[in-house]
Amino acid sequence: MGYKFQYGVSYAQERPVTAPLPLCGPIGDVLRFGREIGLDGIEIHGREYEFSEEKIEEIRSCCAENQMKIAAVVTGRLYNQTTLSLAEPDPVKRAWVIEQMKRYIDTAQKFETDVVIGWVKGRFAVDNPPSLYFKLLTESMRELDAYAGERQVRLVVEVINRYEVDCFITVRETLEFIERNGLEHTYLHLDTFHMNIEETDMCGAIRLAGKKLGYVHVADNTRLAPGTGTLDFKAILETLNEIGYTGFVTVECLPQPSGREAAKAAVDYLRAVAEA
Repeated sequence: MGYKFQYGVSYAQERPVTAPLPLCGPIGDVLRFGREIGLDGIEIHGREYEFSEEKIEEIRSCCAENQMKIAAVVTGRLYNQTTLSLAEPDPVKRAWVIEQMKRYIDTAQKFETDVVIGWVKGRFAVDNPPSLYFKLLTESMRELDAYAGERQVRLVVEVINRYEVDCFITVRETLEFIERNGLEHTYLHLDTFHMNIEETDMCGAIRLAGKKLGYVHVADNTRLAPGTGTLDFKAILETLNEIGYTGFVTVECLPQPSGREAAKAAVDYLRAVAEA
């Protein structure tokens, strides 16, 4: 079947031991490897301050040399390393987080790609109950949505399972938040590992996302590479094709038996399923 997906793999220059990031190391080496295994691009995890003008130019040059793209810029480390979120009850801290997120958006503009908003949405707390949390998050997202729109960048909100976050655990809940708040430049980011936990019908959830689906992560039910577990990737890819999705299908899985082996096995498997 003639699918029009682009295939990517998650990358960080330095990978935490437990992170589901197959690729790491010098960007030039990774992009050359990605080209060799048939990738269209890589997704970059990093802090906002790491993307200096010099670093951005280096990455763009390496992408051009290898005919590769940046699938997305991921903001998770901003939250992981500071524990500050877009729903911070302290106005000074929240303003700082918003400014750092704008730096990510500026970087994404230069790469002509999307910005992933995952854990930086934050969690509920004693001093930040759901009613206040949603009020503050909405204010932050409206500001960032407008900023991203001016720069022709899309924000993609990741739908994550209940064991890692407090809300936005299903497509329906996340889609309703986006639509209710008029976030015109904000889309859904789905991950098959999380969907397998939270959605009663994964393909139905993809159809519900429809044209608001902006980005896709894939891993099998064990969070190992697609094709090693029980998920029906043939049905998943067929449904993505059915709704007209042409964006990145990016592998975010545990680096086992090694990162490069996992990346190659995943891409080989997904292409075989798509061509079957």
